Amino acid sequence: MNLGGLPETPSGQAASGSGRTRGVSGWILRFDLHGRTTRPTTGTRMIPPRLLSNVRPSGRRLRLPGLPTLLALGALLGLTMDLIQAADLPGLRRTEVIYGRKFGTALTLDVLQPARTNGLGVIWVISGGFYSDHNNINPAYCQALFDAGYTVFAVVHGSQPRYTILEIADDLHRAVRWIRHHAADYSVHPDRLGVFGASAGGHLSLTLGTQGRDGDPKAKDPVDRQGSRVQAVACFFPPTDFENWGAPGDTQVGVGKVGRQFYGAFGSPSDTLEGRLEYGRRISPIHFVTRDMAPTLVIHGEADGLVPIHQAEIFETKAREAGAVFQLVRLPGKDHGWPGMEKDIAQFAQWFDRHLKPAR
Repeated sequence: MNLGGLPETPSGQAASGSGRTRGVSGWILRFDLHGRTTRPTTGTRMIPPRLLSNVRPSGRRLRLPGLPTLLALGALLGLTMDLIQAADLPGLRRTEVIYGRKFGTALTLDVLQPARTNGLGVIWVISGGFYSDHNNINPAYCQALFDAGYTVFAVVHGSQPRYTILEIADDLHRAVRWIRHHAADYSVHPDRLGVFGASAGGHLSLTLGTQGRDGDPKAKDPVDRQGSRVQAVACFFPPTDFENWGAPGDTQVGVGKVGRQFYGAFGSPSDTLEGRLEYGRRISPIHFVTRDMAPTLVIHGEADGLVPIHQAEIFETKAREAGAVFQLVRLPGKDHGWPGMEKDIAQFAQWFDRHLKPAR
């Protein structure tokens, strides 16, 4: 389950409200609201106000000096500028924000907005093997969604082995609540949100689709007053039942050929038979299928050697029995990932069009 994720490297303590980004000649300059450039490992330095005199508001964007000027100023003054190459997608606006904090570590997501939006948002779960890494956000992967006008929220979560699957799922619930609370800021409908991912990211997408939670109207944090339900799910080859992996009784909850590889995602509850049975049920989306779960699309290769298509088949059976809206697309000869997967994202866009757009 290594598609879309590597071990997380926490970026340290970010100041409240930090992480805003603005395009700079095909690059991104990361700075906080106090005008300081930020860099995870070496700290920050204040940019003298006179150097920001050329910064002019332009709607929601800032017009900055050209890249050569910025680099020259940085070299001259010894500034620490965190310039990261953008994906060079014409008209795409990319903003990194903090959606929560976990034991002092900032949880972040990138908001990816095409030039023309359709007023709908979808959440991209950046996860593979229950690792999540900001460096694995490749906007070009979502071109079909941008072409359809979707705003994409690329969510990075806490990673195993520091956090287990249930703790990671909490990050996703938090992200949905944050997006819903701030939906108006990004011109998306708060009650028409989709989610997608691959492998572990697909599992977490199904978790949101089957186990969305209500908000707490009495919560001190207004974000926590929002619910975490999503209205549509689309994913590639997701684990659905860790207790019956390739066949009935084939458990992979921290044990077995696959489970041992990702022991950190399961932790100590998987050390005993009793613990595996209980934890396996709690983390397997198949046990939470209901008629009212979010409409779900799964694309799965029939030759998948890591997450067998049996996982999709048994989930399909359970969904059909419950009367849920579900579609399985089987790809003969495809393994756990294949060249040109980004082209299949077009099917996700069509699914979201069908289930997120208001009926005409």
